[in-house]
Amino acid sequence: MANAGTEQRGHCLCGATRYTFSGPANWVGHCHCESCRRQTGSAYTTYIGVPCEAAHFTGTPPAVFASSPGVERLFCGHCGTPIAYRSDQFADEIHFFAATLKDPDSVTPAFHVYWDERLSWTSCDDELPKHAGSSYE
Repeated sequence: MANAGTEQRGHCLCGATRYTFSGPANWVGHCHCESCRRQTGSAYTTYIGVPCEAAHFTGTPPAVFASSPGVERLFCGHCGTPIAYRSDQFADEIHFFAATLKDPDSVTPAFHVYWDERLSWTSCDDELPKHAGSSYE
């Protein structure tokens, strides 16, 4: 499942908004939902689910956009890089974008969510479980 680690660091494109988290991630997975595609401008994105108490922002705090009731999308207010996702549905977790890690190869995705919303031209021929909705367990 998710990769264990001591401390991970990540940052936005300009380096102003930075974060760290300690300990293992709860999970790492690809999301294909329309909202995430629109936020990132990509076919799908990869998240790292981290316990809130293990995560800390450093540098310039992220800007926050309430994209729908109970959902916040965090990004650098200077360069616009998406940094994280918070949701009432996962109140004890923050979901960081794996691509913003200093070492994105240090984590390995374990599943796909919102597979039913994937773009028809997206090819994902991996062996990972593919969930129709948000359930990753």
